[in-house]
Amino acid sequence: MDPSLLLAFAAACAVISLVPGPDMMFIMANGIARGRAAGVVAAAGMSTGLAVHTVAAALGLGALLAAAPVALDTVRLVGAVFLVYLAVTTLRSAKDVAATAPARFGARTLRRTYVMAALVNLANPKVILFYLAFLPQFLTQGGWAVPVQFLVMGAMLIVIGFSVDASVGLAAGALSALLLRRPAVRRWLNRVSAAIFGALAVRLVVDR
Repeated sequence: MDPSLLLAFAAACAVISLVPGPDMMFIMANGIARGRAAGVVAAAGMSTGLAVHTVAAALGLGALLAAAPVALDTVRLVGAVFLVYLAVTTLRSAKDVAATAPARFGARTLRRTYVMAALVNLANPKVILFYLAFLPQFLTQGGWAVPVQFLVMGAMLIVIGFSVDASVGLAAGALSALLLRRPAVRRWLNRVSAAIFGALAVRLVVDR
């Protein structure tokens, strides 16, 4: 691939990663509700989802899904269910601050955060459509095979995106840590996080 084209792609990835979107809001909500470690783990989960999307795009599975509207609708509804589940569990935790505080950095909680972040990313059909619409603009004829170009550009997007998302997760967690000394504030932070999850679920269902 042309180095100048790769630089242009990297710049585009940086701009896209800096624009707030559902993934970033999800990471912020986890950082606010569960601390810095959860924010970074959520960013890692999102990156894992992007890695799966990258491989799928390289294999042509993304085009197949895009050609099947029913499959995309199913994926979108599954993602909405995951987000509703997160909203409900986070809202419940706001009612028992004393019980949730010790588990903020627990291994089980972090594993669940990682898995849910990856699933939410995988269940977002817009990511599939993004790969199909955006990456082909930077493909070149000759030289590297198209699947290889998809993998390289996907890796660049993941590295740049994770750098931005992890920073956002750390910042959200740091802000949360400063405010968690007051139980009332902790309860409201959990409620805000639950509201974000719920809003993302609604957006995923109604936004076509």
